[in-house]
Amino acid sequence: MAASAATSDEGPEPTAVDPVSAPDAEGRPRRTTRRFPLFTRDTARPEGGGRAAPGDAPAPARQWPILLVLGLVGFGLLLTALDVFRYGTLLIGGALLAGAVLRWVVPDVGMLAVRSRFTDMVTYTVLGTAIVLLSMMAQPKPWLTIPFLDDTLHYTISSQGR
Repeated sequence: MAASAATSDEGPEPTAVDPVSAPDAEGRPRRTTRRFPLFTRDTARPEGGGRAAPGDAPAPARQWPILLVLGLVGFGLLLTALDVFRYGTLLIGGALLAGAVLRWVVPDVGMLAVRSRFTDMVTYTVLGTAIVLLSMMAQPKPWLTIPFLDDTLHYTISSQGR
């Protein structure tokens, strides 16, 4: 907290912005608290978070992996809005699976890298697989039937009527 100005002849009392202690090897003051600073200036990028194209390339070319995934998701949402539900949701799930493959294969994927490579791949794979499976199981006329889920549904509905 900031201290108020002192009433003595010395002038205003100095205020501490960030707690510091003895300097490190280079002479810079070290932090003595584990609390995060108000402004973060030194957060490392996720592994693979560099540009996907050289720095002199235009911005869309540098971020082509995330633009590809977002474009496929957007087209899938458009298909879903146009009442082509199953194909639209399949495309959305496929876009997430493509994001997982890109995260695995391409060394620098730009803004597609959010966390560590492993966490991104697991997250994209689990979400993409779940969306694809749910879209294939959607009624009417499901393309995929999983018997134990059907039995669970019938059990919960029949037990409600007692």
